Amino acid sequence: MTIYTRTGDEGKTSVIGGRVLKDDDRVEAYGTIDELNCFVGQAISIADPETFADLREDLLLIQHELFDCGSDLAFVRIKEERYKVGQELAERLESWIDRYEGENPALEKFILPGGTGLASLLHVCRTVCRRAERRTVTLSHQLEINPEVLKYLNRLSDFFFAVARTANARVEVQDIEYVRSGKVFRN
Repeated sequence: MTIYTRTGDEGKTSVIGGRVLKDDDRVEAYGTIDELNCFVGQAISIADPETFADLREDLLLIQHELFDCGSDLAFVRIKEERYKVGQELAERLESWIDRYEGENPALEKFILPGGTGLASLLHVCRTVCRRAERRTVTLSHQLEINPEVLKYLNRLSDFFFAVARTANARVEVQDIEYVRSGKVFRN
């Protein structure tokens, strides 16, 4: 079996139910989700298996759910009964955020992305997730999409912020506060 098909040589790609241009907003949205998934895989690969066993497990599940998000955005015609992303995924992320935030020091000011290598990469995940969300919003202005994908991506970027801080906290590396930040968070 070869992985090349030559069917995209003229700038079109297959989606569920048809073909579209490779720069179609649908392809931009699920392509950015795919990019995010790659960074999540990288985060799993550098997270210490003992210190971050729970996070590695959660991130692996997120990788599967990101595939589900991409699949839900790839339909040419709406097939709600075939959607894979439901409201329970965003709700579960909220409970995970609360759990990880319980490990983090109080936050009063904006912080810079950084600290450990893992924390830095999780901040990259957060920003790519925000871009995936923006691309999905753009798509939603043109086509009817599964609205749960937008909710999931919105909550997922919050998750990445929380776990980036946890990645620092568990190894006792302080977040770096933005020096010109006033107190912007209330505890």
